[in-house]
Amino acid sequence: MANKNKHIGLRCSDEVLKKLKYLSAYEGRSINGEILYLINQAIRDFERENGTISIDGNKD
Repeated sequence: MANKNKHIGLRCSDEVLKKLKYLSAYEGRSINGEILYLINQAIRDFERENGTISIDGNKD
């Protein structure tokens, strides 16, 4: 089965990266895991307030 995860690049300041490393270690997650958690949390919060985000047939 092919990997369906997409790769994205993220640019941030050294200070933000250091704080993200601290936060992810505190939460017991990898940096990638912490970013995914925060993204999913933002989506849940948005959808709770605004309704489900409709996804069209795009593969991107």
